Amino acid sequence: MQPKPRRALAFDFSMRRIGLAFGDEVSGVAQPLKTLFALGLKPDWVGIEKAILEWEPDLLIVGLPLNEDGSDQTNSRPARAFGQKLQGRTRKPVTFIDERLSTKEAQWQQKESIVTGKKGKAAFTDAIAASLILQTWLDQQTTNRYDPSR
Repeated sequence: MQPKPRRALAFDFSMRRIGLAFGDEVSGVAQPLKTLFALGLKPDWVGIEKAILEWEPDLLIVGLPLNEDGSDQTNSRPARAFGQKLQGRTRKPVTFIDERLSTKEAQWQQKESIVTGKKGKAAFTDAIAASLILQTWLDQQTTNRYDPSR
């Protein structure tokens, strides 16, 4: 029996802004949604909970910042703590995905107007980064599901 396709909401976490993106295993495509701003260095939990109610994800994906060699960096601990609080508050499973270079790629895409069709809108970069993190997860699910070596 084939497992039910899942819907996921992804977060590109930082102490100042959190980008959000949504995607599902049926389409296999992640779409940037919006960026929430921290309230006194605390996540905008009201905004996060509204997004979860609106998009009804089965699981939550949090970008994990790592160094080039795969080791933790300064922001790894706060991202893990955010993911743990997110899971505790929502009772939904949380998966961490390596987010190396996602912000640089998002900045490049925005600069080239690939995603937004407009120049500017710096805060939307975080939502684009969240969509890149989520796309990584979606691509992994497709690879795992259809891997002929399994």
